[in-house]
Amino acid sequence: MQDQTVRIVSQAIRYIEHNLNNKLELDKVAAALHYSQFHLHRIFTKTVGLTVHEYIQRRQLTEAAKLLTFSQKPILEIALVSGYESQQAFTGVFKAMYKTTPAKFREVKEFYPLQLEIHLKEETVRTDFTKEDIRFAASSDAEDWMELVNLTIDGYPCLDKDEYIQKLQQYMDDKRALILRDEDMAIGVMGFSSHRGSVDFLAVHPQYRHLGITKLFLHKLMDELLCGREITLTTYRAGDRADTGYREEYSRLGFAEKELLVEYGYPVQRFVLLGGSLL
Repeated sequence: MQDQTVRIVSQAIRYIEHNLNNKLELDKVAAALHYSQFHLHRIFTKTVGLTVHEYIQRRQLTEAAKLLTFSQKPILEIALVSGYESQQAFTGVFKAMYKTTPAKFREVKEFYPLQLEIHLKEETVRTDFTKEDIRFAASSDAEDWMELVNLTIDGYPCLDKDEYIQKLQQYMDDKRALILRDEDMAIGVMGFSSHRGSVDFLAVHPQYRHLGITKLFLHKLMDELLCGREITLTTYRAGDRADTGYREEYSRLGFAEKELLVEYGYPVQRFVLLGGSLL
């Protein structure tokens, strides 16, 4: 049953990817695959962590951002091929997601994706992970690590990949990079700072987020590496439409809201987990 569900969702993703220049909604995707809207919505959301509408919107905006950066197409034309009926409607949604207008985004000429295509594991997914399965990452894990980062790009606003890769190697050398694998793929990664008591980056494969992987990493950090110290991280601010559930998850795990910050030009908020208070 699990394999069949993933195959259906993968078919939906492929259909969406082949039709990003068209106006897409759940009903059209469901009809193309010959499934009910209710069934497709339910299994897509559970598997990917996004609704069909959210995935389509984020993918189309990413392609729009690419056109704004690397082409001279008029903004209205980009709006239309992105599924919007007017430049005004496109501008409103783009600004909510990218925190700037399409015109200003074009001026800066620094593209970053909001959502890349999601590739799912079509074999049976393991569900019985424990914190003992999490280990320190090595250089041999770097390629798979970056594949996961690409898959979870929504958790890394304004990611500079070259800078990230340089930092990753240092984290690996310093034993501050943790990885969880399911056979030949990385399904969870974390970089942390012992000095600051901070989670500097954390990513979990969308297909595995509902299995409590984030909580496993935090237990590993608290029980074995930071040993009851206060843990801090930054995430999306309240109401940020680009957030795909990170803020809600951290709140559910017991993190408390702290000050508002700006990191790499992006508005975020610091969250703190007091020692031993993980829910």
